[in-house]
Amino acid sequence: MFERFSSRYRLDDPVAGDTSVASLPPEVKTLLEAFGGGSFNGGIYRVVSARMAVDLSELVARTFPRFPGKITCFGVDWLGRLFAQDQHRSLNGLPGVVMIEPGTGEMLQIPCNILSFHENELIEYREEALAEKFYFRWIEAGGRAPSITQCVGYKRPLFLGGVDELENLELSDLDVYWEVASLLILRARGVPLGSSIGKIDLDT
Repeated sequence: MFERFSSRYRLDDPVAGDTSVASLPPEVKTLLEAFGGGSFNGGIYRVVSARMAVDLSELVARTFPRFPGKITCFGVDWLGRLFAQDQHRSLNGLPGVVMIEPGTGEMLQIPCNILSFHENELIEYREEALAEKFYFRWIEAGGRAPSITQCVGYKRPLFLGGVDELENLELSDLDVYWEVASLLILRARGVPLGSSIGKIDLDT
């Protein structure tokens, strides 16, 4: 399983895989046992560890409380966008995949499951899935590749008027970036365009 993915995506450092995944869905467990904690192709895509999968899944559930499905995160790209499977939606017998974007505050359905996401989507549609050209622009401009615990986040989120350009990017801690993004998404939801969302307490 995941043979095509393995042939196209190079591990940045050796990884033994995460074996502490008994509480996760079987499809995610299989992926993490092989690649959990691994960074690929200079940090453009990462498979999360079991602990990160649990923590990020809980954070997504808090950020999108009205989402009807059960989300289990398994991957993250260089921009901090999370990839997860949604138990509420099935494709070819396996849960469908969603992308959760902190920059736009949106959760988007991807027409594949966890297997076809790695074996087809990340190979045939890597630009759409990972914003590969934008990543190369970041690196060529002197930006650093993110580690498994980092991302290249927007200084000002797109849903708050930020621009989708290099000058609006910075290397960030993934957990901190998502905690702040979650608060902003929750506060901004339903607020008319151009309105103030007020003070955000980052200690809550």
